[in-house]
Amino acid sequence: MSGGDGKAAAGGVSGAVAGLGFRRAASVASLRAALAAAAGGAPEAAGLVALATVAAKAEAPALRALAAALGLPVLAISPAALAAQDTPTRSARVAALHGAGSVAEAAALAGAAALGVAAPGRRTRLRSPRAASPDGMATAAIAAAIAALDDAEQEGSTQ
Repeated sequence: MSGGDGKAAAGGVSGAVAGLGFRRAASVASLRAALAAAAGGAPEAAGLVALATVAAKAEAPALRALAAALGLPVLAISPAALAAQDTPTRSARVAALHGAGSVAEAAALAGAAALGVAAPGRRTRLRSPRAASPDGMATAAIAAAIAALDDAEQEGSTQ
């Protein structure tokens, strides 16, 4: 998998997973803009190992094109896995449709858990909560293992 260093984290991979929520008419540019907003810059520099979204949209052409451009797999997250995630963003409309307050946040968390980016006994958390594309067609959030977040925060404080 590209985008991360690919080292195993006790049975999983290290890196981060970007969750994406989007309208069916969203373009690749909309998805990339949402991802860049969540990543705080170029998605290629975010240490991503996968993109994730609700299973019903995992084959969307714009998502597949973005994944191909970034060299990342797409994780199809089941409605039950989305609904099991506790998200800081709570949209009543999105919750009614998908069972989660934010598809982007829930998909990032569920995707990170599915890939095992956290070693046993560690949890994942949002590195970046939901961010929207300027046109409002897409949202993105990024989840990573807590240990990886702590390491990144320490590196940032020493520079």
